[in-house]
Amino acid sequence: MEYKRIHSALISVYDKEGLEPLVRLLSDLGIVIYSTGGTQEYIESLDISVVAVEQITGYPSILGGRVKTLHPKVFGGILAMRNADHLSQLSHFEIPLIDLVIVDLYPFEETVASNATEAEIIEKIDIGGISLIRAAAKNFQDVVIIPSKKYYPNLARIVASNAMTHLAERKELAHAAFTISSKYDNAIQHYFLSGQKKQLRYGENPHQKGWFEGDISEVFEILGGKELSYNNLVDVDAAIQLMSEFKEEAYSIAILKHTNVCGFASRASLIQAWIDALAGDPISAFGGVIISNQKIDLVTAIEIDKLFYEVLIAPAFEDEAQLLLEKKKNRILLQLKKYPENPLSNKSLLNGQLIQEKDSFDLKEENIKIVSIQQANANLISDLIMASKIAKHLKSNAITLVKNKQLIGMGCGQTSRVDACEQAIAKARKMGFDPEGSAMASEAFFPFPDCVELAAAAKISGVIQPGGSIQDSKSIEAADRSSIVMGLTGIRHFKH
Repeated sequence: MEYKRIHSALISVYDKEGLEPLVRLLSDLGIVIYSTGGTQEYIESLDISVVAVEQITGYPSILGGRVKTLHPKVFGGILAMRNADHLSQLSHFEIPLIDLVIVDLYPFEETVASNATEAEIIEKIDIGGISLIRAAAKNFQDVVIIPSKKYYPNLARIVASNAMTHLAERKELAHAAFTISSKYDNAIQHYFLSGQKKQLRYGENPHQKGWFEGDISEVFEILGGKELSYNNLVDVDAAIQLMSEFKEEAYSIAILKHTNVCGFASRASLIQAWIDALAGDPISAFGGVIISNQKIDLVTAIEIDKLFYEVLIAPAFEDEAQLLLEKKKNRILLQLKKYPENPLSNKSLLNGQLIQEKDSFDLKEENIKIVSIQQANANLISDLIMASKIAKHLKSNAITLVKNKQLIGMGCGQTSRVDACEQAIAKARKMGFDPEGSAMASEAFFPFPDCVELAAAAKISGVIQPGGSIQDSKSIEAADRSSIVMGLTGIRHFKH
């Protein structure tokens, strides 16, 4: 049945404001009211009949009020489905059904904001109330949950309809309840994290304050150098996220500036990977963040030490290499312990947060659909995959050029994909590279064939993109006219 009538209610609220008219309405409708503690006393002060929860459980409120409603005879009545088996068990154990739960939680966030002592804050972590909310919301098929005084108007409308509730109303309130529960738990988590909140020298700019909240020691060990700044941490995160794509490559080094990759190469030796990564853009590399997927040896450390960089990250350092690199006190040395495995990313904006799954798609050869007449050899496929993985970590709109496992050009953060494409080709030539024979990647589809035409003019061998434009056929035709390989992945990688 989608419609259910409320016959009984359990009320446990911290803030009594606005409760009186609702309690009177419930009483006038003959609804049995259960309550405990201060809420029970408040209802009794209104000369309204109320059943003490202790009469159901046989236990008084104990531990200074920490335990009042946590009992099978309370939660059984809330969680029971209205079927023969559950109702039979309730009858056997003399548990009354509860059709409505009204809760207003202890003001945890307000207590934290009031600069209260830790003991006072801990006592404002609601246990019984949050459990009642979750239980009633879980059983929304039969139970109405009012998770805070904010939803009293919803209950007033329900009561006005002779206490009959529709399934859609109950489900909507359950959604509100879990939203409140999630926010409440998040506030508690942040409170405990605040003990790990470290003030930084400043934020993104010197006039902004900045903090880091968390335990970075789980991810890396700081071996030497000055304190990490806000911008350092942002760049370090971008570097680690990028290199997590190339953990299995032989020797890979990436150089980043303002979270964007400006140099990348995979080679048979670490020193060659460094030389070729730096060659991608030695100007931008100055003051950048460097990351290696392999132990830094002394030969490579000597060459890296010639460049001014902000941060160097690697899973390990040869002893002599570490001793050399530690001599530069303003350069930060980080030993990567593990690649972070948090499946979610978030961004604070407006008056809340955006939360999403991380873009963890791992492109493989089998994910690429070659739609051109021209087919790709193994080397070109390898370069297309690398170009696509790097483009995924650049600000949109983004284009990358990779040749023989070396990033030779990139364009990013452009409002036009054509601008990004022109920038990538021009950048390659400026750094002394010939785009001919390279692989081009775009993190999103081509709305028009213009980028493919630019690739053709530069004699680029292959292009990889998600596809999905209504004009894909025109881009494919442009590739075929110039014997360019066109691969589609079906996966877009916007990065805002």
